[in-house]
Amino acid sequence: MSRVAKDPVKLPQGVEIKLDGQELSVKGAKGSLDLNLHSTVEVVQEDGVLKFAARPGSPNMAMAGTTRALVQNMVTGVTQGFERKLQLVGVGYKAQAKGQTLSLALGFSHPIDYQLPEGVSAETPSQTDIIIKGIDKQLVGQVAAEIRNFRRPEPYKGKGVRYSDEVVRRKEAKKK
Repeated sequence: MSRVAKDPVKLPQGVEIKLDGQELSVKGAKGSLDLNLHSTVEVVQEDGVLKFAARPGSPNMAMAGTTRALVQNMVTGVTQGFERKLQLVGVGYKAQAKGQTLSLALGFSHPIDYQLPEGVSAETPSQTDIIIKGIDKQLVGQVAAEIRNFRRPEPYKGKGVRYSDEVVRRKEAKKK
């Protein structure tokens, strides 16, 4: 049984919640996010706190816990935002952010121009570091995963695009 839903979501100063039937809207300093609530989840707003529970007659407490986690991520996103850091490892691998386009040179015969979706931005503090930022945690993670999939880290030399906290297990080269 899920215990996540029993912990209420505390709303920080400057965050507005609008509950309209099964539509939940969270608005903060960095932007606004919307969520379509599942029909088995009941949300109650009481003096700066959101409480989640399964509707009476519905045993779906796990969905209430999932919804609570999604709403907590929305509140964190509109107040602080999310970021994911990537590193390019390899000779000649480099990245450059130009507005909503991320230009990558990953050892192919052509450069890769990745168009960032709405609500996500990229910074390149150095040629081998990329920082993906946004208010939607799922979208930031998806963009980082798509960029990583252009050239995943390989196990022999460790070359490729990796998350900054990722540990690549190296294999020993073939012996003669």
